Amino acid sequence: MQLTQQMVQLAEEGSQNPLIPPGPELVIGLVTFAIVFFFLAKKLLPNINKVLEERRSAIEGGIEEAEAMKVEAQSVLEQYKAQLAEARHEAARLRQEAQEQGATLIAEMRAEGQRQREEIVAAGHAQIDADRKAASSALRQDVGKLATELAGKLVGESLEDHARQSRVIDRFLDELEEKAEAAR
Repeated sequence: MQLTQQMVQLAEEGSQNPLIPPGPELVIGLVTFAIVFFFLAKKLLPNINKVLEERRSAIEGGIEEAEAMKVEAQSVLEQYKAQLAEARHEAARLRQEAQEQGATLIAEMRAEGQRQREEIVAAGHAQIDADRKAASSALRQDVGKLATELAGKLVGESLEDHARQSRVIDRFLDELEEKAEAAR
């Protein structure tokens, strides 16, 4: 109860609004506020603005740097793509040249093989002709000897005369060759 009485007494003494301070306190509060505001505006606010400006310029610089790096990276990428395309074209050109050289080399090797084959075949034919002539000559001599011996036995006299023997043999073999050619 006593507390309630004190409140009533205070309310009666100061019939002023409790939200509005008394005049001298209001003036002191406004002066103090002005001093603090002036101090903040002159000392603290420029420092804050300076730090904010530095941050803003650092962020803008970072963004510009990032943009420059992006442009540079794009340029490097384009160069890389161009070099890659050029390397692919060069590889295709080299591959084509290698194929052409391979085809040329194969053609040359085939021609060389064909030439060697023809040489071998010609040499074989020449060897066969030489062997045939040698065999023919040896056969002629053997047949001649046999024919001379046989003729000598049939005639009953010796046909040892070499000149006569050669003529008889040559005539006999010529006749055999003519018969063989006629049979063909």
